[in-house]
Amino acid sequence: QVQLVESGGGLVPAGGSLRLSCAASGRTFSTYTMGWFRQAPGKEREFVAAISWSGDSTRYADSVKARFTISRDNAKNTVYLQMNSLKPEDTAVYFCAARFRTWTTSEEMYRYWGQGTQVTVSS
Repeated sequence: QVQLVESGGGLVPAGGSLRLSCAASGRTFSTYTMGWFRQAPGKEREFVAAISWSGDSTRYADSVKARFTISRDNAKNTVYLQMNSLKPEDTAVYFCAARFRTWTTSEEMYRYWGQGTQVTVSS
């Protein structure tokens, strides 16, 4: 069982930056693939970024590539999403998710989810 708690969301002007954190409970955090997803009002939840259990592999949605960076600190049981050059279309609730060992970017493969944190980018 893994519990995830996101933090770091807020209101930021276009072009600004935010860093989201996702703190995980449990002693086996380092064995989980971690992902970030987001859901904008009236839209389906979509993949943003993922990082493998070791941190060696990462994957990004095309819409955030070169602007967002996912990282993890297994000693702190935390995964991060550094978001730079934010755009109004990045406005959404951001969720972190965990999947035991399997490398995946598919939403339905992630078993554990946080409650989400709101990111609002003003134009």
